[in-house]
Amino acid sequence: MKKICCVLLTMLPLSAFAYPIDVEKHINGVEIDYNSHDTAYDIGSITVNNYGEVPAKCSAVFSNGPEAPRTRRVQIAPKSSANVSVKFTREIVKLRIKLSCDPQ
Repeated sequence: MKKICCVLLTMLPLSAFAYPIDVEKHINGVEIDYNSHDTAYDIGSITVNNYGEVPAKCSAVFSNGPEAPRTRRVQIAPKSSANVSVKFTREIVKLRIKLSCDPQ
């Protein structure tokens, strides 16, 4: 029984999925921070936090290999955050996000 438990525990990391996420940000005069997430094998998301005193208008372009880039736009009030996500039709191998934010 102990051997079976040990085998199952050693195989646990093999069942986890993760893919690299590259974020390129262009912040123009706003205090923005982000946190990217690998939600599922075909869903990527980013949380954008606005720490400034002015509202921000942000655009996130998600790119996954040969698929067409997907653009999501969001307006973030001061001292708040917003989640932006996208679902692709294929499995994500490497996710690239271009985050651009401007003051409103």
